[in-house]
Amino acid sequence: MQRGQESSDAVKVRTLPVQVAAHLTRRIVSGELEDGRGPSELDISREFGVSRVVARETLKVLASLDIVEVAQGRRVVVRPPAEWDYLSPLLIEWLPAEVVGELLQELDQMRMLLEPELAAMAAALVTDETLERLRGEISRMEALEADPNAYLEVDHEFHMEICRAANNRILDRIMYSARWLGTASRRITNEAPAALCKATADHTEIYEALVARDPDRARAAMRKHLANNSHLLAEKKRQTKRSSRRRQP
Repeated sequence: MQRGQESSDAVKVRTLPVQVAAHLTRRIVSGELEDGRGPSELDISREFGVSRVVARETLKVLASLDIVEVAQGRRVVVRPPAEWDYLSPLLIEWLPAEVVGELLQELDQMRMLLEPELAAMAAALVTDETLERLRGEISRMEALEADPNAYLEVDHEFHMEICRAANNRILDRIMYSARWLGTASRRITNEAPAALCKATADHTEIYEALVARDPDRARAAMRKHLANNSHLLAEKKRQTKRSSRRRQP
């Protein structure tokens, strides 16, 4: 498990192909590219004043995110947005705030579907060693309630410990792959007044259900925790809309 995640204020050095890919992605999202046709290597080279090698690497970046497909004969086609790799941290950086907000709501739905059942599975299988690690994570949360950035890493690890305890490698990889969106979501929910204190209490309830090895209780405790997060995300969305309306002339 990778414990170190990029903080919001981390300095990010991007290669030239990635920078050009970011620019093109934003243009695609804004609808500037018509008829589903993507830029060719030559188009990119001419517009951005870069070499054909850089242009080729740019297309590879876009293709790796499922944004474009380089068809036979080197024709570049923009793929439908529904098929893009929304679990990529790069794509999350490049998308407009409103699209990221929609993705966080969809992540919330995914977590509500999976994590209560993962908690129930973990309650039936959890080892004493895992419970000891979870108790340690709870203690760290209590000590970090005034430090949201540090808290979110411990929060993430707590949930991944439960996922690993469920002993399902496919579900583990699904949860791990969504970690970047999960970090973005936690940054929002951690901003609410007393949010971290409440989150620690929720995590403690989940932990106690696991100690009791009670699947039904663990499922209910996880569902309660995720419902609290959903409420905080919805409130943040309402606040953003109100602020946007006030700024309008």
